[in-house]
Amino acid sequence: MSSTTTTTTELTGARTDEAAALIGGARERIDALDDRIIGLVQERMAVSAVIQEARITSGGRRVNLSRETAVLSHYSDALGKPGTALAMTLLELCRGRV
Repeated sequence: MSSTTTTTTELTGARTDEAAALIGGARERIDALDDRIIGLVQERMAVSAVIQEARITSGGRRVNLSRETAVLSHYSDALGKPGTALAMTLLELCRGRV
């Protein structure tokens, strides 16, 4: 086995250069998507903080449970059970920033 094949297998788990190239390109795309997702989550956190501040300033509670339930349902409907876990994580990230 050549050092290129060994490196390819170590980095991607692929057995051919063609598969390694495909995996490498796809991983670059995933990394770019992850960066966008992180940016969107940070944006969501900022918007949530604005909402919480407005709610608290007006005499309301920081958290609106009916809204959180709607968010959980939305993610669950779109992504199934793992979507619920994802929504819970997002809600946790966005709570209590005010």
